[in-house]
Amino acid sequence: MRSDEFLKNVTETGGPGDPESAAVVTRTVLDNLGKRLKGGEAADLAAQLPAELQEPLQRHGSEAPLTDDVDEFLRRLADQLGQGIDPVTARAYARAVISTLDAAVSEGEVDDLRSQLPAGFAPLFEG
Repeated sequence: MRSDEFLKNVTETGGPGDPESAAVVTRTVLDNLGKRLKGGEAADLAAQLPAELQEPLQRHGSEAPLTDDVDEFLRRLADQLGQGIDPVTARAYARAVISTLDAAVSEGEVDDLRSQLPAGFAPLFEG
């Protein structure tokens, strides 16, 4: 999936309506997912994404992964996005990005990703 297709899908599945905002949201969600992944999983996942979306996932590779739950993940996402974004909107945006990610990468890679996330993240994979 090309970067423009990825962002178009994000906008069509509940993300922000304009491409620029969708790009910011996508990079922010991927950055926060990358903070949770360990054992080279961020690099494996990034390898299946367009070049423009790889860096946010891999940015935190040498850091200890976070172990937060989905609520803390969404609060952090809302804080980083600012502009009056609340956790409910952050959930919709995260779902748009993660469900697009689910469609863009292999099933095996999605299984690897899900195995590193708490059960509370499961609804974010549903488009």
